[in-house]
Amino acid sequence: MSGKAFVPNAIDEHIGQRMQLRRVMMGLSQKDLAKICGVTFQQIQKYESAGNRIAASRLFELSAALETPVSFFFSGLPGFIEREPRNGRPPKSCVSDQTAFDPLAKNESLQLINLYWKLPTDSQREIIMKMLKTLNGQE
Repeated sequence: MSGKAFVPNAIDEHIGQRMQLRRVMMGLSQKDLAKICGVTFQQIQKYESAGNRIAASRLFELSAALETPVSFFFSGLPGFIEREPRNGRPPKSCVSDQTAFDPLAKNESLQLINLYWKLPTDSQREIIMKMLKTLNGQE
């Protein structure tokens, strides 16, 4: 290593958030996921908080453990924007932060999704969907 401290970028943060989203959607704790992957739960915490960058091979293992394609972690990345130049170097592209506008980044949304899919029958899910559409003036 070059001795420079790791500074997470917006992509690292996005991947960590997507990892946490999928873990929570599956009802797994950080400890559960760590056990499946053969790492410590602290390592899972660091991945989710972007404290550590996830290597490609580890991301592949995580995708298998979380039963989702690797592309899931990159889904929803917003468009590229130009950063201001630093130290006379030309500007580089980076990902803009739009998580504040992403309803799936909120715990309440995750709870709603989990509760919806825990309903035992399709007819119960249909009733909930009709109720939500009615409350939103769509029916």
